[in-house]
Amino acid sequence: MGKMRSRELVLAAAWLGMTVCAQAHVRVLPFESKPGAHQTYIVKVPTEGQVTTTSVELEVPDGLSVVSIADPAEAKKTGGRTTSITWKVEIPPGQSKDLVFEAVNPADNRDLSWKAHQHYADGTSRDWVDLPKTKSPASITKLTAAP
Repeated sequence: MGKMRSRELVLAAAWLGMTVCAQAHVRVLPFESKPGAHQTYIVKVPTEGQVTTTSVELEVPDGLSVVSIADPAEAKKTGGRTTSITWKVEIPPGQSKDLVFEAVNPADNRDLSWKAHQHYADGTSRDWVDLPKTKSPASITKLTAAP
């Protein structure tokens, strides 16, 4: 009976671990900032599955001006404005990496929706572009002025 109970606990812990991992996704921090602020953003990229992450592309929201990118990356520009940032990285399964850039926020109160595209060594990808509370949510940063 003791052996059976131990096995049940191990299986329950494994299931819980898989559930927690399944909820992880590419996030951009901070979740709140000020309009017009010079802000350091951190893109948190976990590799949830069994295949190494090889690159991450982040779409830059309209109105945000990228000032600098801390890690080696390729910045795509349209009309002189950075519209996306692509980092070539190797993030093994079960690990994560923080990618950093600085930007100036738009001057008005709004939500910045960060659409991200995570690419893996086997040629597959995952798009984090949907609304919050979906299976593949885009990260959101709320811009609000202090009261």
